[in-house]
Amino acid sequence: MSRRFVAPTKEPIVTRPDRIVTIERHVLNMQLQHPEARGDLSKLLYDIALTGKLISREVNKAGLVDILGETGTVNVHGEQVQKLDEFANQCFMRTFERGGQLCVMASEEEDDPIRIPEDLDVGGYVLLFDPLDGSSNIDANVSVGSIWSIYRRVTPSGHGTLKDLLQRGCEQVAAGYVAYGSSTMLVYSTGAGVSGFTLDPGIGEFLLSHPRIEIPKKGKIYSCNEGYRNLFFDSTRRFVEYLQEVDPDSGRPYSGRYIGSMVADVHRTLMYGGIFMYPATQKAPSGKLRLMYEANPMGYIIEQAGGMASTGKERILDLQPTELHQRVPLYMGSEEDVKLAIEFETGLR
Repeated sequence: MSRRFVAPTKEPIVTRPDRIVTIERHVLNMQLQHPEARGDLSKLLYDIALTGKLISREVNKAGLVDILGETGTVNVHGEQVQKLDEFANQCFMRTFERGGQLCVMASEEEDDPIRIPEDLDVGGYVLLFDPLDGSSNIDANVSVGSIWSIYRRVTPSGHGTLKDLLQRGCEQVAAGYVAYGSSTMLVYSTGAGVSGFTLDPGIGEFLLSHPRIEIPKKGKIYSCNEGYRNLFFDSTRRFVEYLQEVDPDSGRPYSGRYIGSMVADVHRTLMYGGIFMYPATQKAPSGKLRLMYEANPMGYIIEQAGGMASTGKERILDLQPTELHQRVPLYMGSEEDVKLAIEFETGLR
């Protein structure tokens, strides 16, 4: 009697429900570790995820609807406001103003603090955000992102003030970004490491994809706008030249990678290691990137992942801000690479 051949079966590739962790479940699990928590920070994080989904939806269909290009207005930094900038800014403002967890907000797109309407409840937290970083690249289909940070208020009660906003980066209780690229990814920290979530567009959920992100101690990539090379100060120019020198023993030369969208450049640095830098130049001796909206939240993420963030001379998160739209030089990434940059910037090399 002949036997019919039966091909060996493979275990089907399925998503195991016991391994699916949504951002809501992750935030709740973190909250349960703090019995004293009232849940206000968790609610803010849920709303961050919602805002990321709303903006992601518009970014992904940007070529299909009339939201590309400039609005014809100029923001506080003298930059042309993009239509998607305006949409993202409104998303943040409308999502958070009625939640009751915030006392005040600030946006890179707004000159002044964003007050919570007088007839609405206020809470014990403060939100600062860059609604759409790198938006000038949208027309070229380059990755962009939203950056945000959360602080506890320092004033005792009532609606918040500028004092609540002008806090050092080390006072952040949470920070993160949403990168809109080939996939949409939300990365955040509440001070206990860094977690990354990728948006599944089929079910509309951010799912835990990178449980504990750690940046390598040393990388092989440097990222800066070398179009300003002739405006670099000598210390910065020598540092870049050092990275470009051939030295197999130390892993040099480094590869140069620069996208021109901070979220994309820092996200790559976080994943692969190396250094992202936007140094002071002869044209902008105080730096160009914003302390409150870019350097502090990204510096917080980098440090929580085991890296460093510096002006080249001082730790970013130790800086006491003096104005809402303050600019700073910035070096962030792998610990060994940032330490090397500091040696050049402080004259030790």
